[in-house]
Amino acid sequence: MKTTIRIAGAVIIAALLAAGCGSSEEAPAKDAAQKEPEDINSITIRPEMEPRIKLGYPAMVDLADKLQVPSQVEVDEERLVRIGSYVTGRITDLYVILGDTVEAGQPLARLTSPELTQAQLAYLRAFSRTVLTQKAAERAHHLLAADVIAIAEVERRESELEVARAELGAATDQLRLLGVDSAVLKELAKEGHILPSVTINAPRPGIVIARNVIIGQVVQPADPLFGVADLSSVWVVGDVPEAIARNVQVGQHVEIHVPALGEAAFDGLIIFVADTVNPLTRTVMVRTMVENPQRKLKPDMLATMHIVDNPERSLAVPETAVVREANQDYVFLSQGDNRFLRVPVELGPEVNDVYPVLKGVTIDQKIVVDGAFHLDNERKLAELE
Repeated sequence: MKTTIRIAGAVIIAALLAAGCGSSEEAPAKDAAQKEPEDINSITIRPEMEPRIKLGYPAMVDLADKLQVPSQVEVDEERLVRIGSYVTGRITDLYVILGDTVEAGQPLARLTSPELTQAQLAYLRAFSRTVLTQKAAERAHHLLAADVIAIAEVERRESELEVARAELGAATDQLRLLGVDSAVLKELAKEGHILPSVTINAPRPGIVIARNVIIGQVVQPADPLFGVADLSSVWVVGDVPEAIARNVQVGQHVEIHVPALGEAAFDGLIIFVADTVNPLTRTVMVRTMVENPQRKLKPDMLATMHIVDNPERSLAVPETAVVREANQDYVFLSQGDNRFLRVPVELGPEVNDVYPVLKGVTIDQKIVVDGAFHLDNERKLAELE
């Protein structure tokens, strides 16, 4: 009887020990199952942070990018004239210096030339012969009326007059080609004095931007002596990459920024787009015309041409709504009660402080439009804790 009781007690004690061991091993597993994993993309902010967060929605906007093209200010070639000598000669006087403003017809320099002297002598001979043959032709008509000479003599003298007039015309044209104007020709015919020199005059009004001559220099007709330009309007020329040249059109307005002039912006009008591509730089030349009444833009200044691209309708979020981590862009969705969820998005290139949305959020989702940076900092601090 006693033996039986000891065995039963031993069995009960063993059972209790087994039960105790089993409960101690299952308790941690049950606690681990009840504990939920934390989401590193979720954040609940403190009430005092609410003023730093602004909520809103993605919006459909017209986005037009600005293409920045390195450019340079150049003289408007339609308003530029290169002035040289019409004849080989020696410069005796100079009347202008660089930067002078000149009017049309104003003398720039004076030169002497043996060629000019010979041309004047030929003109005087032709002029005298014309006068003589004209008088002879008039006398022949009077004599013919008096039946003194035959009609053949009249015709001969009229033929000589026509030849003399042709020679005078050729001599006159030669002097005009040498830079002698009509007033000087009349004076030459009236007085008969050979002019010792001739002036080089400005054909157009403008600013003297080049002077490549000094007193005493012998010049040829092919030598460029002066450059006169009207700088009230200039060109700004740039090279647009061929990949975006299709967005550039004649008549399009652009903004011109010149670093040397600070923050000032100038309005330009595209007047020319090249039909060929530079094979070395793979660019297309674009020329714009910019009004320059105060002459602030000076030739050879460096500039930047901002060409506005064609606008496209797109869903967009502001720059302040985006945070970036590990080459991935994110925005924060509002979930109410100061709770936010960071979600990945695909964005296009930034345009005027906004990003076009390619994928990730829709127009009806409320997001943090300002203060995303502060919210992301709070999320990182919570993750470290």
